[in-house]
Parts: sequence; C-alpha cells; structure tokens
Amino acid sequence: MSATRQIKTNFTAGELAPELLGRVDLRAYGNGARRLRNVLIQPTGGVTRRPGLRHLATLPGPARLAGFEFNTEQTYLLAFTEGAVRIFAEGTQLVEVAGPWTEAMLPGLGFTQSADTLLVCHPQMPPQRVNRLSHLSWAVQGWEWIAIPTHRFAPAGIALTPDATEGPITLTASAPVFSPLMLGAGLRFRGGLGGVAAVLSPSQIVWNPPGPLPDTEASTDWEEAAFSHLRGWPVCCCFHQDRLVVGGGRDLPNRLWLSRSGELFNFDRGTGLDDQAIDFALMSDQVNAIRAVFSGRHLQVFTTGGEWMVTGDPLTPASIQLTRQTRIGSHPQRMVQPVDVDGSTIFAARNGRAIHEFAYTDVQQAYQASDLALVAAHLIRGPTGMAYDQLRRLLHVTMEDGSLATLTLFRAEQVTAWTRQSTQGAFRDIAEVEGRVYCVVERAGVHRLERFDDALMLDAALDGTEVTPRSSWSGLAHLEGQRVGVLADTAPQADATVQSGAVELNHPARAVQIGLAYSHEVEPLPPELATGLGARAAPLRLVSVVFRLLETRALDVDLGRGPRPVPLRRLDTPVLDAPPAPFTGDVRLSGLGWRRDALRPLWRISGEAPLGFTLLSVTTDMRTNA
Repeated sequence: MSATRQIKTNFTAGELAPELLGRVDLRAYGNGARRLRNVLIQPTGGVTRRPGLRHLATLPGPARLAGFEFNTEQTYLLAFTEGAVRIFAEGTQLVEVAGPWTEAMLPGLGFTQSADTLLVCHPQMPPQRVNRLSHLSWAVQGWEWIAIPTHRFAPAGIALTPDATEGPITLTASAPVFSPLMLGAGLRFRGGLGGVAAVLSPSQIVWNPPGPLPDTEASTDWEEAAFSHLRGWPVCCCFHQDRLVVGGGRDLPNRLWLSRSGELFNFDRGTGLDDQAIDFALMSDQVNAIRAVFSGRHLQVFTTGGEWMVTGDPLTPASIQLTRQTRIGSHPQRMVQPVDVDGSTIFAARNGRAIHEFAYTDVQQAYQASDLALVAAHLIRGPTGMAYDQLRRLLHVTMEDGSLATLTLFRAEQVTAWTRQSTQGAFRDIAEVEGRVYCVVERAGVHRLERFDDALMLDAALDGTEVTPRSSWSGLAHLEGQRVGVLADTAPQADATVQSGAVELNHPARAVQIGLAYSHEVEPLPPELATGLGARAAPLRLVSVVFRLLETRALDVDLGRGPRPVPLRRLDTPVLDAPPAPFTGDVRLSGLGWRRDALRPLWRISGEAPLGFTLLSVTTDMRTNA
C-alpha cells in the first residue's frame, strides 16, 4: 500500500474537454478541472462563485447589444430590437428611437463608433447612424454620402448614350441593364457622379449630372453605385488611419472600400492621390466574403475563408498591401464582433467550435491564429456574441444553446481558463460598458436585459433596504409565479413564490435580495497516478482533503456519499453569531472507503445557497493498493 499527496494550487487551465481525461502528461491536466459551472477563474488561480444577474428591463423580443462611450463620464448601452433602439444609462432606459432593421436582421448587424455617432451596417439595409444629440435626445438616420463608391457591374462593352449635355439627361444603354431598384441610386458617367431620377425602361434612365457634359457621344465609361437597393448594402465597417473602412456588400462580398482621409463618407477615388479613396477586392483561391474589419496594429479583415492584413504607413492608393495570414474563417451569416484583448484580436471561428486569438509576431512579421479553446472545445457551441471585461480579465461568449462560456485570459501568468455559466433561461447576447457586463437573457419566452452585479448572488434579481424590518416585499412582477431564492439580512431564507409581484418572508428583514437561484459546481479531474511503469488504477482510497478558502460563507462537499454542508466557523467565533462571518482558512475533511472506479471524482463541491464562495487550493491524501 502506498500513500500519495497531491497539492492543487490553482485552476489556471479551467475546465478540460472529456477527450483529455487520459492526458495526465499535459501541464493543463495538473491545473485543470473536470467540471466548472457558474464559477469564475481568478487571474491568481482561485475559483469563485460568479456574481448574480440584476434585472434591468423587460424587452419586447430578441435584441442585440452595443456599448457606446461618449466620454469617461457618459457611457450608454444600446439595445437593438425589432424596429427600434433603446438607450440605457446606468441600467435605466432613457429613450427609444425607431430604426429600419427587422428582428431577422439583428444577428447580422455590425457596429462601429466615432465620437457621438454609432454606425450600423447590414447587407439588407441602408447603413444607419445612431447619433447622440444630447443625454436624452438621440436620432437614427441614414448615412449622408458625400460620394458613394461605384463599381462596374455590367459587361465592359455596354455603352450609354446621353440625349443632352445639361439638365436631367436621358441615358440610353446599348443593352438592357437597368432596374427599377436603381431609382435614387448614384451613377457615375464620364467621371461625373449623379443620381438616377427615373427608370424609364430596362435600357433607359433619367440622370441628374453634377455638371455639363462635353458632348452627347456614347461612352462605356460608367459605373453603378456599389451600394443600393439593387446591389445590397455594406456588411461591416470600422475606422482606421482617419478613414472609414467599409467591408463587403451583398453583391460585392469580397471588396473593401476606404474613404478619403479625413472625409469619412467620401469614397471618390479621384486620380489616385495619397489622401483619396481606395477600393480593391480580396482575390484568392477560396471564397472570401468579408464578415468583419478591425483596426488594430494593422487593418485586419476577417472573411469566411481566412484572415487578412492590410498594411501601408500611411495607407495610400500606392502604398497599400494586402496579405492573407491564416485560413480559419468566420461565420458566413452571424456577426460576432471581434474584440481586442491586450493588443490581440479575438474572433469566433467559422466552424463554431473555436475561439481564436489573432496576434502579430515580431519574429515572423506576420499574424498567427491560436485556438484559445483547444483544451475546452466542448464548451464552444456556436458563438452568438462576445464581450471582454478588461477590469476582471474575463472574455464572455454566448452560445447557440443559451449557455455562456467565460475565459480568464492573463498571458503574463499563463492563465487560459474556461468555465461555463448557466441560468434559469438562456443567454442570447452580451456587451461590456465601462467594466459592466450586460446580457440579454431569455426566460420562459420573454427577453430581459440583465447585468452581472457583484452585490448579488441570485439571477434576475432585485434588492432593497428599509429602516424598519418587514415581511412583504414587492416590485417583482418580472418573476410572477416563479419560485425564487431569498437572501434576507445577509442570511438565506426559505424559497418563496412570487404572487401579485410580491413575496412574503418567513421572518421580517431590513435588507433583501430576491431572484432565481443557481448552483455552482467544482469537480476535479481523476487523480494523477501515473508512474514510470504506467498508470496505477483503482482501488483507491481518499484519506483526507484540505480546502483552502477565502471569504467563503457556504461550502457543500460530496466525498462519495452525497453533498453535505460543511460548518465554517473559526474557533474564536461565538457559536451564536448569525449569520456567520465570511471564512478564510483551511477546512479538512476525512474520506472513507475504497473506490474501484478510477474516473470517479475524489470530491465534488456544489451549492445553491446565495452566499460567497472562493476556493484557492486543494490538498488530497490518498492510498492505493500498489
């Protein structure tokens, strides 16, 4: 019989995929766990119960979230719903403004912000501007093009013949190329950009020229607007080197446009001077429909077939260079906005099973795309939204199945740790504004806006305080008919049912938290029992386990006979103190019996009590029949 002591000092590898249960040789195995639910990995390596969700508002349906920072003191959350955008500040709705997007368009909306304007793109909708006029006044309107980009869609041999040199001119095409959907769109003829005033037939239009023509000769020098009701609208946009960058369109999915320097809506190519507009296509051996553009160290272009780098310092028509870097690809339909994390760009892979870090390497002078979820691929199931909380170094990713995967990323300490969050409902979208993380959560078919709040330990929760203790607490209409957890004067009370928007407590209280309960779980990987002669299998006996805790008020542990609450009191704490103060220190538990299943966990922590829990390290003493 041999004795083994294992000390687990951190969980910096997070939850590992089941495929790695036999890879005890990996560094990640020693720092990982088999199951981590509703907990977060601290950058220092500990595991802590996640914050609860504060209820903010009930939404009329599905929504997309976007952060908006006007200055350091005025930040907003924009919630896009069917035909409207709702502006929130500090969790309170300020105003609602109508917009042209539909519910079906919401997953494909692309955003970028400059000063007091948020630009919104979708290939089936004219691009929009959400303008902050004042704190309580906002407006939605279309882009005001100074010069819309143009492109030759028709075959090169088709010519247009004008019937006059001035005023509204009738242009006759040598072949039928016009559509009623061109009405109001731009058309460039012989170098002049004007608007289509009328479509008379498939071969005739009325055109308003910007100035007089030199003659009425036929010419093949003409182009249509790159964006119109006929050709579709931009897919995405960003700002880079004082230019507005527009990526992709419905009929030109692989083309990139850069505005004139300092003139954000002027896409006139002119004569190719350094400050004039630029446009070009991404040509390669595979489909490259542009899905996102991102301004980082270089202009980064994310397509369905790969990732590209656009260089030039500064970018000019003569200096611009385009180089494909990697071949991961992004989702062809859904828009998951890339996010910046410490100078690298994080994006969701096309296959829906990976989250990649697009990082520049000075040695190779190129970008590489490493899979951040390589050892936790089972947690990535079709990303739908992504947000980075820089304050806590947490990357949150919502999934198609309604779960939320959270990555703690801290390269300096080699921390890349995934956990999974769940709630009584489904996470649908997420956004971060000034260190606050907001979620769209669908509960019982109703979409709600909620925010992670360190002061809460329940979901869809509200809190309140009164000078005089009372038993009846109201204002809970959003939880009508549901069984809710109650934290009264910092101590849990029995669950209650919300009736007529209120609950009745068992005992009066001055301060309460009321919301939906959620359970946290921490389950270790099978113990590392490998030797030079191979793996030592069961029977195995857990002699004892020591949990080092920090500021913990509840601990339920299963050592093989079901979860049981563990008393958390220091010897110098009076027994009659209630509720107990947060506990920091070591808890030692003894194990009993032999185990023959080597994959069975030695211990398991789980708990639903809405109380703080932080696990720093675990020390296990075992014996084997070797």
